[in-house]
Amino acid sequence: MGQVFHRRLRPREHAFAYASYFLWLPMRALRREACAALNRNGRGWLSFHDADHGEGGGDALAWLEGLMAAEGVDDADGEVWLQTYPRVLGHVFKPVSFWFCERADGGLAAIVVEVNNTFGERHCYLLRGPDLAWGQEQRAAKVFHVSPFCRVEGRYRFRFMRQAAHVVSCVDHDDDTGPLLLTSLSGQLAPLTTTAARRAFFAMPALTMMIVARIHWQALKLWLKRVPFFSKPQPPERFVTR
Repeated sequence: MGQVFHRRLRPREHAFAYASYFLWLPMRALRREACAALNRNGRGWLSFHDADHGEGGGDALAWLEGLMAAEGVDDADGEVWLQTYPRVLGHVFKPVSFWFCERADGGLAAIVVEVNNTFGERHCYLLRGPDLAWGQEQRAAKVFHVSPFCRVEGRYRFRFMRQAAHVVSCVDHDDDTGPLLLTSLSGQLAPLTTTAARRAFFAMPALTMMIVARIHWQALKLWLKRVPFFSKPQPPERFVTR
């Protein structure tokens, strides 16, 4: 199990934390051998569908590998770990998914941050460079609309930590004034077994509906606090931002 945390610093303080759970999938290992506890591209209490990622095609890992090749990433030849929400009873909304692409030596070659908004739009931020490593801060310009209470400007600061079975993914948003929004998705990893999947489902059988409902509930709270509201601009022309 894990936790989602958000804290807005300006112009009104606002924070929340919710219990949650997510998948942490070794995508190349799953290409070689399926996981009996994971319902893939089919019906089930919890499932993973390739079409929920990338351009909505038939193989999410193949899409990711094509993106890497197109962006000149030629050393991501190790495991590819995907942190993402599952479908629950066939329904899903994934605000963000993280693709951790390893080199053969286990180091990080690239990270793809795959973002979805409530308008059905999707955008990817590609993090890559000589300082890419667990725990090291990465940055990217914000170019994609997520919340009507934040302008599409400023930059993101990313930090990812993995210690034994504990993982934390932090995405903070700064504008010209400084830090504006602090967020994280954290959790304790456990083997994906039929028993573990059943336990997660019955702990939160309405996970997808809860994610969507909480987004709108928190938006209402921000509106009542008179936080400025901004119209959605057109999405960026490029699907990937570096």
